[in-house]
Amino acid sequence: MNRRSTLHALAALATAALARPAFSQTSKIVFGYTAVTDFASVFVAAEQGYFKKRGLDVEPKFIPLNSTIPAAIQADSLQIGGPTPSVFLQSVDGGLDQVVVAGGGVTSKSITGFGLVARAGSGIKTAADCVGKKIGVPGLGAFLHVTFRAWLKSQGVDYKKVNFVEAAFPQHGDMLKGGSVDAVISADPFMSRITETGAGYVASYYSTFLPEGQPTIVYVARRDWAAKNAAAVRGFQQAVQEAGAFIQNPKNSDAVRAAIGKYIKLPPDVLAKMQISPPGPVVTVKQLDYWVGLMKEQDMLKTAPNVASLLFK
Repeated sequence: MNRRSTLHALAALATAALARPAFSQTSKIVFGYTAVTDFASVFVAAEQGYFKKRGLDVEPKFIPLNSTIPAAIQADSLQIGGPTPSVFLQSVDGGLDQVVVAGGGVTSKSITGFGLVARAGSGIKTAADCVGKKIGVPGLGAFLHVTFRAWLKSQGVDYKKVNFVEAAFPQHGDMLKGGSVDAVISADPFMSRITETGAGYVASYYSTFLPEGQPTIVYVARRDWAAKNAAAVRGFQQAVQEAGAFIQNPKNSDAVRAAIGKYIKLPPDVLAKMQISPPGPVVTVKQLDYWVGLMKEQDMLKTAPNVASLLFK
């Protein structure tokens, strides 16, 4: 090869290198999720190749209880995970140094995919009927637990007079059948399965009292890991934002449901009827402030967090 040809070859290589994103080298990320549709943006990003095209090797890993996700992130068993906002804020309040890198689903008054499911024959119909009862929640201090207590308070009921026990979603139906709980705070597809078998009935779609657009899941990483892998974090953010746009296009409904079904193991007939929370890939200070206020009302925080510092920048 002559000198001119060599220079042309080197120039071409340099141009190609500049064209590649800074995070083109594959970065391995184990992502922790629970069995809810609020993680759809990660499922879609994985199935549509949005992570891969940004040089990211993202492995979604099922975690039975949402409340265990921050500890797994801290131990580096997960690099990014999706706790509910309340679980995240409590973990920070307890001393874990973690940051929000993106968001999953958000609340919508049109979504009735979760609620208070009472055991058949329990007689539970109103908030007042929950007093003295044993109610299962899929994570103490997590989204459904905190919002249900807020609903009880809004109905004039002292939530401290309700006995809450932690129970993963897949256990809800059996616990109702066996009588070990009077009701559960559950979500689809588990809620629909319970009502279809006659083990329980929906006493309240209490979620409709929540304001629009509040995050139900936040994607979180350890602060030091995020700082050392900033380019990979940026790529992750871009991928879930692209997935969010994909989810919002009605033409992609079948593909979105197929992606959800792959990771939370749902049959086609169940998938076809499921409501999917709107995506909220970007989390703001105002949104986290809402959760801080809700949790302070329930004496869940010992300190006043600097919310702005909890968002990855």
